[in-house]
Amino acid sequence: MRDLTKGSEGKHILLFAIPMLLGNLFQALYNTVDSIWVGQIVGSNGLAAVAVSFPIIFMLISLVMGLTMGVTIIISQYYGAKDMDNVKRTIDNTLLMLLVASFVTTIIGLLLSKKILILIDTPDVILHQATVYLNIMFAGMIFMYGYNGLSAILRGMGDSKTPLYFLIVATVVNIILDPIFIYVLKLGVAGAAYATVISQGISFVMGFVYLYRKHDIFRLKFKDLRFDKGIMGLIFKIGFPMAIQQTLVSVAGVFLNAIINRFGADAMAAFGAASRVESFIFMPTMSISMAVSSFTGQNLGAGKIDRVKRGFNAAMLMGVVLSLFTLFITQVIPKYLILLFTNNQTVVGLGVQYLKILGLFYCAFTFMFVSNGVVRGSGDTLVAMIITLVALWFVRIPLANMLSRRIGLVGVWYAIGIGFLVGMTLSLSYYFSGRWKNKAIVKPSLEEI
Repeated sequence: MRDLTKGSEGKHILLFAIPMLLGNLFQALYNTVDSIWVGQIVGSNGLAAVAVSFPIIFMLISLVMGLTMGVTIIISQYYGAKDMDNVKRTIDNTLLMLLVASFVTTIIGLLLSKKILILIDTPDVILHQATVYLNIMFAGMIFMYGYNGLSAILRGMGDSKTPLYFLIVATVVNIILDPIFIYVLKLGVAGAAYATVISQGISFVMGFVYLYRKHDIFRLKFKDLRFDKGIMGLIFKIGFPMAIQQTLVSVAGVFLNAIINRFGADAMAAFGAASRVESFIFMPTMSISMAVSSFTGQNLGAGKIDRVKRGFNAAMLMGVVLSLFTLFITQVIPKYLILLFTNNQTVVGLGVQYLKILGLFYCAFTFMFVSNGVVRGSGDTLVAMIITLVALWFVRIPLANMLSRRIGLVGVWYAIGIGFLVGMTLSLSYYFSGRWKNKAIVKPSLEEI
């Protein structure tokens, strides 16, 4: 466990972010391997089926994932204040909450997956494959929730390395199983889903057993497990705005898919392939943002606001370097990246177009996420939700709908980038207003200050 309240701010953020970056890269690789095998073996329709499925999965799990992000903030502030009793109570309630939520999500997903696909105008040629993929993924939801819950808890306690080890196991298993299920057993898109669920299950079980044996704080007494009104109230107070934010993002993704679906399966396949590439590009920034959130939580819990400001400045400098690198990647070699997924020249052309346009806006994405990291870490999650609401629902979606009708698919790509610009402007404005400074859950004692 890492104490982020002492020592070099930039070094702490970087060292904390690196394991999360590796973890996020493995997560992106984990998902991308599915898409590569499906695209190359099943074809562009299979790739489109997987691409159209992800926003639906994200939509149905976003509420719970947002709550676990709130858990990270709560634990980081309790941990920074050295209140281990409340850390333990938060862990117990989180795991119980995720157990219940996984069953509810599975049932809802199995009942509604095909209906949602039809609602968003999924092309008939990929409807069956997408439905099969979704049903298998929802059946294994308990493993996805379990891994993300354990990771959220550990990040709040300053440990970003252990979740990485869990994810490496899942990624390796997935890489081994994908060709077996998709190519050898000829299960197609269903094979990709089976490989994902099995690898997640193995990773979660191994991770839980390891933590149960190694750390007293994870040794649950199942007979004593019950919801604590105070802790659950705090989880919902901090996590619910983040859950709504995640839901807004995911539903916006579904609406964006509906707009792209108007242009056919090739357009969706291109968007899916480019999004997989983009997931790698975004990983460093998202890792730094998550590190900034934990850093902010611990230091606000300890009453050290000046350290938060210095950490923010260091993270923004890292963001500038990352933005220059991603600009180079998207402008120089985008074609070779899309070719990893498909040889369909129409799909490749549209995917390259997406990356070249969005590459111009990734700097705005970076600044938005770093400043949001401070806002979330302070516990001021309502503001982060409002910023997301405006950027997505008042800018990206209406603009994508309007521009797509006037200038075609390229209008959707520009709408996404303009949404990043608006989000960056709002996030930075709120950070520099300083209102986040008084939002800490834990009020430090005079001795801590």
